[in-house]
Amino acid sequence: MSTSTVRAVGKSEPLSWSRTVERELVHRTSVAEVLLTDVRPTDTPHVFLAAASWPRAHATFPRDGSQRHSPLILVETLRQLGLYIPLRFYAVPEVFRAVITDLHFHLSPADELPARAGATEITCSARVSAVRRVPDESAVGLRLNVTFAACGVTFGRGGGGVRFLDGARFAALRARSAVHAVPARTPEGGYRPPAAQLTVNHPHDAVLALDQGELLVSPADPLHPFFFDHPTDHVPGMVLLEAARQAVSYRSRGRLSRPLFGRLKASRFTELTPPARVLCTRHGSTCAFRILQGGTETACGTFGYT
Repeated sequence: MSTSTVRAVGKSEPLSWSRTVERELVHRTSVAEVLLTDVRPTDTPHVFLAAASWPRAHATFPRDGSQRHSPLILVETLRQLGLYIPLRFYAVPEVFRAVITDLHFHLSPADELPARAGATEITCSARVSAVRRVPDESAVGLRLNVTFAACGVTFGRGGGGVRFLDGARFAALRARSAVHAVPARTPEGGYRPPAAQLTVNHPHDAVLALDQGELLVSPADPLHPFFFDHPTDHVPGMVLLEAARQAVSYRSRGRLSRPLFGRLKASRFTELTPPARVLCTRHGSTCAFRILQGGTETACGTFGYT
């Protein structure tokens, strides 16, 4: 279906928060993890309005005691938009594999509203750019920039890039790395820091282990309902982002736990084994991080705090 055909359907109808979008189009197995409730094209080409419902207390995302939503729920909404919009409006086949190349987010604390009793209704404005297509008009890559608002007040923004690969191209991209079935357990002799030191709600939310002074990506729960909602042959980007956040919190003894802005760039897949190392370096209110596996950098980024 072409973009122009879809744009003519229901564009004047108001956004709805009544039910979630199809879970398959945001790559979720559990409906409980679907945040998007509606996505509609606008009269402006490549611009979309979307509705998302943020639960008051997500089982995984910690808050800092101020009743504000975790920034990771914004990133997850961004991830779901980056999948749903191409699949629904840009003719990307559902069987294609999505590869997120980079992402960024920024929050304005003065404009954030506290989490509400039930759920917070979020309005998103998403602009698509840099669309790359193949001859049959299917999109194989694009960039997305999104603003996030609640009660008419814009409080955050984010964006990133995504590629879509057919089975053969994805297999070729994965061929350079070994494939493993389940996430690595805590390394022998390793130590799992207490949940409070990682600023997570529950020990099973930890995605780090400490081994001889090094912080390693090692999820406590290989069947975690959010991080591993569906089978994967590599460490998901959200796990890498959370591992970096936990690493900064641990190294700063909890003083830096809620980033207000962040960036992540993946240069290659991070495999499930051996456990990747997380390095973080603080520069005032900014912290740079790197993910290393077998001596090779797989991802890097920065977090900014107040």
